[in-house]
Amino acid sequence: MSRPTCAVIDLKALSANLDFARKLAPNKKVMAIVKADAYGHGLARVAHALQSADAYGVACLEEASQLRKEGIDKAIILLEGPFTADELPEIARLELEIVIHEPAQIDMLERARLKTPLRVWLKIDTGMHRLGFAPEAVADAWGRITHSPNVAGSVRLMTHLADAHARDDSTTEAQLACFQKAVKDLPGERCIANSAGLMAWPHAHADWVRPGLMLYGVSPFANGSGPEAGLAPVMTLSSKLIAVKKLQAGDAVGYGGVWHCPSDMPVGVVAAGYGDGYPRHAKVGTSVLVNEVAAPLIGQVSMDMLTVDLRKVPTAKVGDAVVLWGKGLPIEIVARQADTIPYELLCGVNKRIRFIDDGTG
Repeated sequence: MSRPTCAVIDLKALSANLDFARKLAPNKKVMAIVKADAYGHGLARVAHALQSADAYGVACLEEASQLRKEGIDKAIILLEGPFTADELPEIARLELEIVIHEPAQIDMLERARLKTPLRVWLKIDTGMHRLGFAPEAVADAWGRITHSPNVAGSVRLMTHLADAHARDDSTTEAQLACFQKAVKDLPGERCIANSAGLMAWPHAHADWVRPGLMLYGVSPFANGSGPEAGLAPVMTLSSKLIAVKKLQAGDAVGYGGVWHCPSDMPVGVVAAGYGDGYPRHAKVGTSVLVNEVAAPLIGQVSMDMLTVDLRKVPTAKVGDAVVLWGKGLPIEIVARQADTIPYELLCGVNKRIRFIDDGTG
C-alpha cells in the first residue's frame, strides 16, 4: 500500500471553470494562465484539459517547452518575455509569443537574427510598478517594436491590475484610465483582466482576458470562496487517519507540547504535513474534514503528520478519509486560518504525493 496522501484533480471542474470565464466575458479571447506547474495542479494535465482556451500564459521558456513536448500547438505567451538574448532562437523555433516589458528586451529583439519573426505583446505599467513601460515611454517602445523585422503582426497591448481583488478600491479605475490614455492612439488587441478583473470589472475585459486562479476553482477575492462565486474546486488534497489515540485531560500533543487536551478525548493522526505542502503555520483550530465532518487541527504540524480533535467524530477509526482542502472544504478557508493565500498553498503541494486525475466531475 502506498502512502495515502494524494491530490485529486477534477478535470471536469477545470473545463467548467473555463466555461464560466467565457460566460462572464462573452466573445473575448481567453489566455489560460498555467504558469508555476498550473498553480501546482500539473502543467500537462491542465493544458490538455483546457484546450478550448485561445492561448496559454507561462512564466518561462522551460514551461513553454514542456507544453510543446506535450503536443500543445496553440499560442503560448511568455509573460515575462525573454530573460536573455540566447533564448530568442529557441523561442522562435517553438513559435512562442513574448511579452516585452523592459527596454533591454527591445535591444535583444533588434539585435537578434531569427529565422522566423515573433508575435509580441507590449506591457504597460499603469500603477502596479512591477513590470512594464511607463505610460510616457509606450509610444517610443511601440514604434521600435513595430519596426523590428523580428516582429510579426500587430503588437498587442497589455497591463496588469494590482488591486482588482478589492472591489471598492479606486486603484483599478485609475489603472484603467491610465491604460486607455497610454494606448489610445495605438492599434492592436488589448489585454487587461486577470481573474479578479474578469469577475468584478466588466469594463476591463478588453479583447483578451487571462484567468488564472479562478480556473482552479478558487476565488481571487479576500473573502468568500470559489463555490460561493460559482466556481468548482479542482484540487482536493486528501489523506487518511493512520492512528487514533485515546488521550486523557492534560495530555500534551505534538512537538513542544504546546497543546494540551482539555478533557479525555480521541485524537486522530493524519498522514499529511508540511513535507507534503500543508502549511506548518496553520493555527490550532484550522479545519480538516474527517468522514466529511469538520475536525479542528491541534498541536503543531509535523513534516509528515498532523493531529486533529476527533470529539465531533467519535467513531472515527484508522483508515478513515480526511480532506485537507478541496471538495467540501474550500481552500480559501484553510488559507485564512493559516495566514496565507490560496496561491501559496496550491503552488506548495509537494510532488512526492500522488496526483490522481478525476474526469467524473
